[in-house]
Amino acid sequence: MTGFVGAQHEFHDADFVQGWADRFVPSPPRLALFEMILDQIRQLPADAPDVLELGLGPGYMARYILERHQTLRYEGLDFSTVFFEVAKQTLGDLGARVIFTKADLKDPSWPARLARPPQAIISTWALHDLGSQHAVADVYARCFETLPKGGILANGDFVKPDGTAWEYEPGRFSIARHLELLRQAGFAGPASLHHFEPEIDKPTAAQNYACLVAAK
Repeated sequence: MTGFVGAQHEFHDADFVQGWADRFVPSPPRLALFEMILDQIRQLPADAPDVLELGLGPGYMARYILERHQTLRYEGLDFSTVFFEVAKQTLGDLGARVIFTKADLKDPSWPARLARPPQAIISTWALHDLGSQHAVADVYARCFETLPKGGILANGDFVKPDGTAWEYEPGRFSIARHLELLRQAGFAGPASLHHFEPEIDKPTAAQNYACLVAAK
């Protein structure tokens, strides 16, 4: 069986964003990804690390992490003010610990908009929406430039699984290519920790995502 795997979004439209958020309340595998990313943050030596999330979206990962790490400082970047409103509802009182930063990751100057230098940059299901390997590579390069020595990047994003006969949108590509782009950006020893919800024969747009990590 063959077909196309991809999705089109209207993330500046309030009704679309709320409907999208309602459909994608985190499932157990997605919560497992959040925990895997949180474990990377816990390995940082700082007691109160500065964490930046690229593509804050509805705030599901931010809430998960803030509930479990009482001292970190969190900045959430997104290009959609509509998502900020949804995220604030998701976070409730936890929102007081978050800086909401509006920026477009397709603009290479986005690091200049950050409130403070991060020690960890994290993201889930966001970078593939940039639409190309080139755009993802540019974000990886900006992350490397922004992080301090010892800083970490953890990206949980949709990938194109090896061995599939399906066509995937350009922003979804192989784990091996992600690791190559991370090395080209300057990261040493990037790795994929886990491939979640693998499906080759009959994949949906919500399956096949990996936890990619790299340290500076």
